[in-house]
Amino acid sequence: MPFIMSLLLVLAVAGTAAAGPLDTPGAPQALVCSACHGFGGQSQSNTMPIIAGIAPWYFKKAIQDYAAGKRTSPEMEPYAKMVLQAGVDDIAAYFAAQARTPSPVKPDPDRASIERGRAAAVQCTVCHGASGKGDPSKGVPDLTGQPRGYLRTQMLLFKLDRRSPGDDQLKAVKVLMRTIPDEQIADLAAYWSSVR
Repeated sequence: MPFIMSLLLVLAVAGTAAAGPLDTPGAPQALVCSACHGFGGQSQSNTMPIIAGIAPWYFKKAIQDYAAGKRTSPEMEPYAKMVLQAGVDDIAAYFAAQARTPSPVKPDPDRASIERGRAAAVQCTVCHGASGKGDPSKGVPDLTGQPRGYLRTQMLLFKLDRRSPGDDQLKAVKVLMRTIPDEQIADLAAYWSSVR
């Protein structure tokens, strides 16, 4: 009899165990993203974006654009198609729920680059806001704390019209990016990466 009582007690306690980090909807499907974007979307790379805390609307648009070939990336296209099949809404909700930690990649040691970027960032604030946090109502994402290398690459892709060519929502930013010298793009990337 004591054995049965002990067993029942163990089973009762086991049934009330707290949920683990992979027990939320979308978490198991999102594991494949961790190879590049880090566990929970916390990228440790200078070239991969942090997707923890990403707005679901922006995540879904990026995935749909990659899957359709509108945003070209031989690496991302097959994964984007897989995310669409695995449940983009659940995966978007999972990443949105993750607390975002700014890039662990150290900002440019050249403080002058960050300061030049701060001065040049006035042109970015028209869309991204003074804080750089974006405006979801206009489809404008948050720039802050992303890895410097990733930001620089994306700005250059906009400038060359190689990111989402033909996307009417991005015409204005592409026109603006064509007016910015490449060295200033590096300064802007250093600045926005440093903003917390």
